[in-house]
Amino acid sequence: MTAASASPNLLATPLRVAVVGAGTFGRNHLRVYRELELAGAEVELVAVVDPREAARTAATTQYGIPAYPSIEECLAACKLDAASLCVPTVHHAHCAQTLLAAGIDLLIEKPLATTLDEADHIVRLAHELGRTVQVGHLERFNPAVRAVRSLINRPMFFEVHRLSVFTPRALDVDVVLDLMIHDLDIVLSLVDSPVRELRAVGLPVLSPKVDIANVRLEFENGCVANFTASRVSTERVRKMRFFQPHQYLSLDFARQDLLLIDVSAAAGLDLAQLAALASAAAALPNAMALGAQTPGMSLTKVPVEPGEPLRLEIESFLHAVRNRSKPEVSAQDGRAALALALQINASIAAHAQRTGL
Repeated sequence: MTAASASPNLLATPLRVAVVGAGTFGRNHLRVYRELELAGAEVELVAVVDPREAARTAATTQYGIPAYPSIEECLAACKLDAASLCVPTVHHAHCAQTLLAAGIDLLIEKPLATTLDEADHIVRLAHELGRTVQVGHLERFNPAVRAVRSLINRPMFFEVHRLSVFTPRALDVDVVLDLMIHDLDIVLSLVDSPVRELRAVGLPVLSPKVDIANVRLEFENGCVANFTASRVSTERVRKMRFFQPHQYLSLDFARQDLLLIDVSAAAGLDLAQLAALASAAAALPNAMALGAQTPGMSLTKVPVEPGEPLRLEIESFLHAVRNRSKPEVSAQDGRAALALALQINASIAAHAQRTGL
């Protein structure tokens, strides 16, 4: 089934979707598809696939849909238009190939694949078959991230922290591919410049793979970005701060907050002073008071329309499928984030070898 032949049918009927993989992520995809269906969206949740009997039973009981132990059995029994692929990353390439070959459009959880060869195969196959592939870089759909895009004006320095407490989830990949890749994807999309230099260090702590990492990137346009990611923290932190000419922006992913500090050239504040003011602003019960107290500085809490990122992501995916339009996070975007993450891992390995860690 080609994209051209699929388009008229997709416009006329609800999209029939399945979720492949009923783990933590898959269960959330199931929930959102059903919520959209009940809200009147043109989508119908028709099946779930998981090799584990307990997972299949739970999904069937909760959603009243058939469950299959394999993609092949699902395809033999169901007519599908699209699917969410929520299996472990090591299975992405094989599962994606099977579904794409059957004419199914895909939302693939991040990272796109485990290797660039696998990612390139998915990208190439989707192009050859005329299928839509969106990559699940969820934070792109965070309302605060969406709000910041209209304010971008040559960002030159990023400081990003993504810290999480340890869980046994997603231990098939390291912290760079598990957590940091969200922020790599966002910064790549905001800076839009090739990486010129990369330095990275990381350590395994509670798993055999790297659990904590720090990375410094310098881009060709001069922008510098520092990233810290940990999945062995005692607290949860998901924040991004960045500077651009006469402005400092602070974004809290968890709270979906966006703070803008605008400093006139006459204020004469350097970056260190600006960062100190921003930290003070974040601690104030009424952050607007800081702007009133500091001549030459305007502090604004940018309006952000709240929303569940996963729901926004799935709605975006369904829109791309129905309209045969480019996804907000394309397979090429997923490939770019994966390529950078793998370069970081290579740099971490080289550093570990040099230092004998």
